[in-house]
Amino acid sequence: MTTPVLPGRAAPLGATPDPDGTNFAVSSNGDAVTLCLFDADGGETRIALPERDGDIHHGYVPGVGPGQAYGFRVNGPFDRSRGLCYNPAKLLLDPYARAIHGDVRFGPEVLGYIVENPSAPSAVDSAPFVPRSLVTAATGRPARPGPGYELADTVLYELHVRGFTRNHPGVPEALRGTYAGLAHEAAIAHLVDLGVTGVELLPVHHNVPESFLLERGLTNYWGYNTIGFFAPHAAYSAEMRAGRPGGQVAEFRAMVDALHAAGLEVILDVVFNHTAEGGPGGPTLCFRGLDNAAYYRLDPADPSRYLDTTGTGNSVNTADATTLRMVMDSLRYWVTEMGVDGYRFDLAPTLGREADDRFDPFSAFFDVVGQDPVVSQVKLIAEPWDVGRYDSYGVGRFPPLWSEWNGRYRDTTRDWWRSHSGLLPDFASRLCGSADIYDRPEDGRRPSASVNFVTVHDGFTLADLVSYNDKHNEANGEDNRDGTDDNRSWNCGVEGPTDDAEVRALRARQQRAFLATLLLSAGVPLLLGGDEIGRTQLGNNNAYCQDSPLSWMDWSRCESHTELLTFVRTVTDLRRRHPAFRRRRFFNGTPIRTGEQVRDIAWLTSAGHEMTPEDWNSGFKSVGVFLNGEAIPSPNDRGERVVDDSFLLCFNAHGRPIDFVTPDPGYALEWTGEIDTASATGATDLVVKSGDTLTLEARSVLVLRKTA
Repeated sequence: MTTPVLPGRAAPLGATPDPDGTNFAVSSNGDAVTLCLFDADGGETRIALPERDGDIHHGYVPGVGPGQAYGFRVNGPFDRSRGLCYNPAKLLLDPYARAIHGDVRFGPEVLGYIVENPSAPSAVDSAPFVPRSLVTAATGRPARPGPGYELADTVLYELHVRGFTRNHPGVPEALRGTYAGLAHEAAIAHLVDLGVTGVELLPVHHNVPESFLLERGLTNYWGYNTIGFFAPHAAYSAEMRAGRPGGQVAEFRAMVDALHAAGLEVILDVVFNHTAEGGPGGPTLCFRGLDNAAYYRLDPADPSRYLDTTGTGNSVNTADATTLRMVMDSLRYWVTEMGVDGYRFDLAPTLGREADDRFDPFSAFFDVVGQDPVVSQVKLIAEPWDVGRYDSYGVGRFPPLWSEWNGRYRDTTRDWWRSHSGLLPDFASRLCGSADIYDRPEDGRRPSASVNFVTVHDGFTLADLVSYNDKHNEANGEDNRDGTDDNRSWNCGVEGPTDDAEVRALRARQQRAFLATLLLSAGVPLLLGGDEIGRTQLGNNNAYCQDSPLSWMDWSRCESHTELLTFVRTVTDLRRRHPAFRRRRFFNGTPIRTGEQVRDIAWLTSAGHEMTPEDWNSGFKSVGVFLNGEAIPSPNDRGERVVDDSFLLCFNAHGRPIDFVTPDPGYALEWTGEIDTASATGATDLVVKSGDTLTLEARSVLVLRKTA
C-alpha cells in the first residue's frame, strides 16, 4: 500500500510519506524536524528526521500506509523581529497532504506565542486542538480527460459544492452538499439542460473558518481561507460523513469524472494569495511554523509584520522558490491526478508581486506558469485585483495565456440597464469583447481574454440586483458595515419583496435583459448559480459567512421561475448554435466586400442609420448592432471558412418604448425574431422587412436573424 507521492516529489517543501516510507520536510532556518504519527486513540509517536540536504530534512520510516494520521514539529529560533516562528510545541500540517482530517479548536493553544507576551514562544502542545494530515492511497489510473472546449465556446457556471445540492430533492439525502451529490445525475441534469459547458467551483481546497466567525455562530461558507492546497475540503465529502477519512480524494476525482462524462469542464477557484493562518496574531497550523519567511511576504523594514495585499493579514510569497514550487506542484496535481480543466485565481495580482511590491505580469509566477507543460495548457482565469495598493486594480494587465474576470464589463452593463447616460461607447466595447482593454497587438489576446459577468458570489444575486438599492447584511453580525456599498443596482421602485405586479414584471424584464446581454456578448460568459431561477439572498451582498438557506440553492424556485429558466436555456442554445456570438477574434469594422459598406459589425441608430461620431456622444440609451455571419475571420478546426447567419441585436435601455427602423436592404431584406426579452420566455414570432418600424419595449433586447 502506497501514498500518491512518488519518491522525492515532495522534497522541495513540506513533508509527505512516500511509497517506500521516506519522509521529507523543508525548513530553511529550522534546526530539526520531527515526524509525528498518530494512532486511532490519539497516541503520538515522534520520529526525528535524521538527514538534511540543504533545506530538506528527511528520513526513512517503514510501514506507513493509507489512513495514517501524521504531522510535523520543527525546532528552531523563535524571533519574530526576524520573521522566525519555529515552535516544536505546535503540530504542523503537511503542505503537501492529500487529505486532512479534523478541525481547528481555536484558543491560545493554537497560537505560537504567549498571549500576554507575544515575543515569547508558547509551550502549550497544540496537537489536541488541530487537524491531522492523512496518508492516502495512490489513484492508480490517469484522470478522465475533460471535453476540452475552446474558451470562445465556453459558458461557465459558478457554484458552491455544498450549496448547490444541499436542498436538491433529486439528490439522495446522504449525498446532499457533497462532491458525490454534485456528481449525481439529478444535479448534472440541471447543468446540462441549462446549456453551460463548465462549472467554476468556489474553493474546494481544505480550509478552516476564522475564529471570530465561529464566535458568532457563523463560518467561512465560501471557503477563501485555505490551509491545504492539495487536499479536497473534507466537509464536502460523503465519504467523510460515512466515517471514512481520506475518502474525499477518490470522491472528488469521481465527481470530476462524472462531470466530464456529461460534457462539463471543472474550473477550480484557487486561493494562492493567502492562507488561513492570518496575520501575526493568527494561529500556527502549517506554513508559519515550517518556514514563515519563505511562505509569507514580510516587511523588509520590520520582518515581524506581514505585507498584506489580500485583506486577510498575510500574503503568500510566490517570489520564494520553495513557495513557488509548492504552488506549481499543486496546480499540476489537480490537473494530472484529479482531472480538473483550469483555474480561477483569487486576488491574482498578489501572485505577481515580488520584492518591490509592484504587480509585475512578468514575475516569476507568471513566467513559470507560461513555461509549464501541464499548467500552461489549461484554462487560466485571473481575478485581476487585490487590495491596498495603487496598482491593485489590474484589469487588462495579465499575460497572453490568461483570461480575466472583467470588472469593467460588470460595472458598465449594470449602469447601462439602470439607464445611466453617456455609456454607449463603453457599452459597445463590452459587447464586443472589450477590445479597448485586451486587443494589444504585441501579445495577440482574443475576446476570450474577457470573462464577462454581471453577478458572482461576491455581491448581489441577479434577482437582488433588480430588487435592492442597498445592501442588507445584518445577518452577518457586523451591523451592515461589511460588503460593498457600490452595487450599481436598482430596485425598480420598491426596496425588497413586493406584491406590486408592475414592479415584479419590470424586475423580471430587467433580469432577462441582463442575461441576454451577458450570453450574447463576445468573450466568455459566467453565470452565477441560481440566477436562472431567481435565487435571492434577501439583499445580502456579502454572504460569505452564511452556510444556511440564505446561500443554498432553493430548488423549489425551478417551479415558480419556469419561464426564466426556459429563457436562459433558449439564449444559451442560440449562442451554442451560432458562431457569430462566439468570435475568436476582435471585430475590425471595415467593409468585407469591395465597394460595399456592409462590415463585420455595424452600429445603428433607432432610425436604422449607421451611427455617426455625433451619435456616439449624443447620450443615446438605445442602439442596434449588426453582426455579419459572413465575416467571421477564424476558420474551424479543419481550417475551413466559418459562415453563419447574420443577426441584428436591438438594445433599449430607456424607461419607455422606442420605435426602431430596420436598416436598408444592404443588410437584409427580411428579419425573423429569435429572442425578445419583453417576452417572459424570450419567444417571439416577429417577422419584419427592411425599412419596417417595430416597437422595442422599455429596458429590453430584441434579437433578429437575417432570413432573406
